[in-house]
Amino acid sequence: MGFVPMHALLADAAARGYAVPSFCAWNAETMITVLRVAADLRSPVILMNGPGEFPLLAARHMAAVAEAVVRWFSQPVALHLDHGDSVPLARECMEAGYTSVMLDYSRRPYAENVTAMREVVGRAHARGVTVEGELGHVGRADAITTEGGAVSTLTEPDEAAAYVAQTGIDALAVSIGNAHGQYTKLPQLDFHRLAQIRAAVSIPLVLHGGSGTPEDDLRRVIALGIAKVNVATELTSAMRQSLAAESRGPERLWFPVAQAQATEAMAPVIEKWIRWTGAAGRA
Repeated sequence: MGFVPMHALLADAAARGYAVPSFCAWNAETMITVLRVAADLRSPVILMNGPGEFPLLAARHMAAVAEAVVRWFSQPVALHLDHGDSVPLARECMEAGYTSVMLDYSRRPYAENVTAMREVVGRAHARGVTVEGELGHVGRADAITTEGGAVSTLTEPDEAAAYVAQTGIDALAVSIGNAHGQYTKLPQLDFHRLAQIRAAVSIPLVLHGGSGTPEDDLRRVIALGIAKVNVATELTSAMRQSLAAESRGPERLWFPVAQAQATEAMAPVIEKWIRWTGAAGRA
């Protein structure tokens, strides 16, 4: 089965009260692990990557690998550009076969954000591609993560309504106290603000920085309109821990074996998030 537009997945999630997990995947091995676990749990899923992963594989190569892998699976899957940092990159990903693109101009002036998003939406919708935007800015919780900046700014509900109307985007990433990377303390999510945003806009909402969010908080934000949850840091942390444990052993494994073990360490994390988001059994 090929990739499907992300808006179809999010529309079902919003209507049925769950969220679609979006996992960072940067090579064939990580993609296969995500898709295998999702298939076992009969879950829709989103494969995402972007500027932080493209130094390893350029967008066109990433898309080619993803397309070769996904045809072996039957559940609905979208391929998403996460935190695209330019209009040309969004265009490149659309031409490569991505079925969803995010242009993250959240740190730029509002007018520039709107103008760029409108250009991307026009190109994307002509191709049937979903577009995600961000208003307010989701910062970083650590110094390792590539997405976000040092400071977060929260999403204003009234501004969100105007932004959605002016751009025509299909999904809105919100900033409500969430952050990218490894939290050093539990996030303090602004549920009241999220409820106000939900009342102001009708499109599906997106939570970035899912890693480290408590299960009860996650269920609460999904009930308040979050239809997509991004997960990256917990995946890379699981891999790092596996590789670190192997390196301390008395003998060094052949690296492909060590890499295979590290990739497999992602599987319990993927299963957890599929279950926590309520996506299991939805495909």
